[in-house]
Amino acid sequence: MATTVALPAVRRGELGENRLHAFQAIERRFVWQARTAVMVVGITGLYMTWRLDLWERFQNASFWWMHAMVCVWFLFAVVLFVAEPFILHRHFPRWVAAHPTTAFTWLHRAHGLLLALSVVTILGTVAGVHGWSFS
Repeated sequence: MATTVALPAVRRGELGENRLHAFQAIERRFVWQARTAVMVVGITGLYMTWRLDLWERFQNASFWWMHAMVCVWFLFAVVLFVAEPFILHRHFPRWVAAHPTTAFTWLHRAHGLLLALSVVTILGTVAGVHGWSFS
C-alpha cells in the first residue's frame, strides 16, 4: 500500500502542498506496523526453519528462494531499523527542501525496488515449495 497508493499520492501532492509533512504523517503511523511485521516474519521464519530442520536447504542452490527470503527480510530489517531512523530522518528533510521532486522520485523508486524484490521472492518461493526447480 505504501508503494502503490500512499507514495504516489504524496509525490503528486494530492495530500496537500507540504509533501514532506504528508509523508511523515503516513510514515509515523505505518512504520511500527512494518517493524512489527518484520520482527514477526523473522521470528516465525527462524522458528519454522528450526522446527522443520530445514537448514540443509541453505546448502543447495535449488532452494535459492530460501536465501532470497532471508535476504529480503534482512534488507527490510536494515531499512526499517537502521537506515530509516538514523539516515532518512536526518537527511531526507534537507533533500526535500533542496530538491523535492528528486527526493520523492527516489523514495518512490526505492520502495518500488523493494516491492519488486519481494514479489519475485514470493513467486519463487511458491513455485519452489510446489516442486518447480530452477537449477
